Amino acid sequence: MGQTARVSAIVWTAALSLAAWLWLLLFQGCFWRTDVRLPPERDPAHWPSVGVVVPARDEAEVLPASLPSLLAQDYPGHVDVFLVDDGSSDGTGDLARELARRAGGLPLTVSSPGEPPAGWTGKLWAVRHGIALARARGPEYLLLTDADIAHEPDSLRRLVAAAHAGGFDVVSQMARLRVESLWERLVVPAFVYFFAQLYPFRRIGRRGARTAAAAGGCVLLRAETAERARIPDAIRHAVIDDVALARAVKGGGGHIWLGLAERVDSVRPYPRLHDLWRMVSRSAYAQLRHHPLVLLGTVLGLALVYLVPPLAVVVGLATGGAATVLLGGLAWLVMTGTYVPMLRYYRQPLWLAPLLPFTAFLYLLMTVDSAVQHYRGRGAAWKGRTYARPDAVVGEER
Repeated sequence: MGQTARVSAIVWTAALSLAAWLWLLLFQGCFWRTDVRLPPERDPAHWPSVGVVVPARDEAEVLPASLPSLLAQDYPGHVDVFLVDDGSSDGTGDLARELARRAGGLPLTVSSPGEPPAGWTGKLWAVRHGIALARARGPEYLLLTDADIAHEPDSLRRLVAAAHAGGFDVVSQMARLRVESLWERLVVPAFVYFFAQLYPFRRIGRRGARTAAAAGGCVLLRAETAERARIPDAIRHAVIDDVALARAVKGGGGHIWLGLAERVDSVRPYPRLHDLWRMVSRSAYAQLRHHPLVLLGTVLGLALVYLVPPLAVVVGLATGGAATVLLGGLAWLVMTGTYVPMLRYYRQPLWLAPLLPFTAFLYLLMTVDSAVQHYRGRGAAWKGRTYARPDAVVGEER
């Protein structure tokens, strides 16, 4: 009787996992598709002026591969670039000036805001300083881009043209992250896949839908929208600032768009698992609003959706349970199939797709570690700064 009950519990758990995958496949905004790219463009009769804000803290390693591409933008209107050196100790500001001197192109202003006051995350304090400098020039748009982002020469032109054609207040592209090392191949495409699962891109761009997100590495924002939404003051506590920004704009009636980039790339390397672990764990618990019950639900959800299918196949094969193998195998197949488009987008071999449960297990451990670090008083961290406030993130209500 006990053996039968255990087998029945395994079968039902596998069936529940399959049901979860079918629901995700059919009702989660086609999150698995990767064809949400920059909307159709239409050149404006008058190209609006743009202020580009680049917060930078200890970015000397990546600036030579990113800043010249930004200064080389082929944009018909007026552009000013403001790099905000946020207390760097590696000569970021001086290097930026030297790169601008050698490369030429768009005018660059390098400035430093000093240490952030209480209640501000460092990055958003730097963004605030950069936006204030930009507003003095009266731009119609603001481009917020990270120091590790490289842009093709027509990137800004295409962003502005798409915002103009679609009437968007925010146009954001998720930069293509670097995928070269073994760990990057295993973890990076899954990072974007999980993000799209949480924030389906098609829902983000739909008027009236509550889903809101942006990719902080490349955000084009109407200046008047930023002022109306009090960006960044309204989100000054946010560690996950891109989602907070999108929510603030959409909550005020703004129209936003987010998609995958084709000509915008991150040049920041994450060669070791340790580097990727820090990247995820620094803000994972903030994403869960520092709530233990949400953490528990997330861990159980990850286990049910990603770990149960392969475990059900193994257990079913070991015990001769055909139903368990069938249900677990089907769930694993759906999981694998939904991951294939993201691997193709990142030009990675498709044999990585069945390994998604292993990667999900790593993310589960990273999330738990993020919570452990929080309760040890270390909190979320960004470039040497730690933010332990329990309300240090403004998330999305779904």
